[in-house]
Amino acid sequence: MSQAVGIDLGTTNSAIAFMEGDRPEVIVNAEGGRTTPSVVAFPPDGDRLVGQIAKRQAVLHPKSTIYSAKRFIGRRWDEVQSEIQTVPYTVVKGPNDAVRFDLNGKQVAPEEISAAVLRKLARDASQYLGEKITEAVITVPAYFNDAQRQGTKDAGTIAGLEVLRIINEPTAAALAYGMDKQQAQTVMVFDLGGGTFDVSILDVGEGVCEVRATSGDTHLGGDDFDKRIVDWLADGFKKDQGIELRNDAQALQRLYEAAEKGKCELSSTAQTQINLPFITADASGPKHLNVSLTHATFEALTQDLVERCLQPVQQALDDAQMSGNDIDEVLLVGGSTWMPAVQALVKQLTRGKEPNMSVNPDEVVALGAAVQAAIIKGDIGNVVLLDVTPLSLGVETMGGGDDQAHRAQHDDSRTALGGVFHRGR
Repeated sequence: MSQAVGIDLGTTNSAIAFMEGDRPEVIVNAEGGRTTPSVVAFPPDGDRLVGQIAKRQAVLHPKSTIYSAKRFIGRRWDEVQSEIQTVPYTVVKGPNDAVRFDLNGKQVAPEEISAAVLRKLARDASQYLGEKITEAVITVPAYFNDAQRQGTKDAGTIAGLEVLRIINEPTAAALAYGMDKQQAQTVMVFDLGGGTFDVSILDVGEGVCEVRATSGDTHLGGDDFDKRIVDWLADGFKKDQGIELRNDAQALQRLYEAAEKGKCELSSTAQTQINLPFITADASGPKHLNVSLTHATFEALTQDLVERCLQPVQQALDDAQMSGNDIDEVLLVGGSTWMPAVQALVKQLTRGKEPNMSVNPDEVVALGAAVQAAIIKGDIGNVVLLDVTPLSLGVETMGGGDDQAHRAQHDDSRTALGGVFHRGR
């Protein structure tokens, strides 16, 4: 029997995992990384690039490098007007009001971009495991509607994969933490990734995972924290040297790489040194950037970003008719939850509960997807998944007609959600 894998198709980074014995393991990619940037580049004088190598040239070739394709997948033209304003590449209206990316006059669908990422993940996994990977469980945010879920499934098909199931990211996280095997409890999944923020409330335990409520901010993530550091560095350099580094593509690329590295270091240290020799030059000669960024300064720069997490959390609690006192466990998901300020906020919102980070937040969703893949293949005992639908199911009225078609459309969404359907509370 062939190996089925679990894939976290992320906005910023993706990961793939499989079951080794009775525990899930992340598969290392061809570059030696445990996560792969969800970036696809189309350089004018070369072959298509995927992953880290594509990310490195994003600033140099912004018009031909696609990232955050997940924000566009399965959506109509009139639904993505705010997203279009946040990306440097060209987004156009395709057939039937679909979204397309314009790449040197060629229109490419978001599903094709996601398929390129999935194809790389599957190819690297095949090399790692020594067998061709053809089956996968792929995760999506809990708020994804049926069209977005179908778009994700289509991306898997384009990549040559049989998509066994599309499951919600918070449900996958609960499976990875083993919450389904414990006594019944209420869990908050706090997911702050590179490009999006989601919070979900789940009832889990005794073989059941039920999503009760979900909320979030689709324009909040680690990239926003990186940009604050980049602007701080560029503003300081302009004040000292009179040179605007943000107008130099190569300098800007180095600033973003340094910002991301510095942000990660500040999760465990009080200060980091950002040293970029030969960042630019003028008539007087080469210029160097060498500054210290303290944890206190970083938190001051990003305080409002952390506070933006407050409203979605409260909304999810309200929708679940709960307070922070009712939460038994908090699971952290996404690389941005490594930041101490974020962990402190979670602790504050849940009345002092220490968040659970026993599983790597960068990898937890892929690990949970691998568990679900093993359940479907019959390798481990079954778990019942009860997910709320993000769609309005409508109300049955007398007369049928269009209402019947409307209900049939939403009946289809039940299959897309996976597991046992439940209307929620």
